[in-house]
Amino acid sequence: MTDKLVILDRDGVINHDSDAYIKSADEFRPYPQAVDAIVRLCHAGFQVAMATNQSGLARGYFDRATLEAMHCRLQQRLAERGARLAHIAVCPHGPDDGCDCRKPRPGLLEDIRRTLGLHSLKGAWMVGDSLRDIEAGRAAGCRVALVRTGKGTRTLEHHAEALAEVPVHDDLAAFVEALLTGRTTRTS
Repeated sequence: MTDKLVILDRDGVINHDSDAYIKSADEFRPYPQAVDAIVRLCHAGFQVAMATNQSGLARGYFDRATLEAMHCRLQQRLAERGARLAHIAVCPHGPDDGCDCRKPRPGLLEDIRRTLGLHSLKGAWMVGDSLRDIEAGRAAGCRVALVRTGKGTRTLEHHAEALAEVPVHDDLAAFVEALLTGRTTRTS
């Protein structure tokens, strides 16, 4: 049921972002309130998935095993609280590789749709901190929301017109609170 699916960008939404890339499991630092928010969604009957561009793989900044260690650490934190990400979709390509999976293209979201056995993503949410997250969500037929964490505030400043109808929340926890209480309209 797609209205019970929330797809999250990773860097800046779930964890602290870095313009120098997150290159090791030690550098991967989830926001405590984001972990709480994912747990809350799972306990409310939502499936939660992650769609993340990771061009650091193509650039040689880290390898697939390091990326998997980051995600394993996150899944373990969630599992300790009875939650889990239903699927993690990763684009390993660089910006100039011409792939179909790199956001703003909807390929990662389509991977999530196929993996979860859904016919469409209509009714699902895509939550991100960048315009490309919003564009990917729109292209896949999702409802979209922006968070101010990570690059969110900067995104809002530079793309206010393109985001005029997009609900904006301080962080993932604020989005989840709004979603679970039926207040997911624009809040900025």
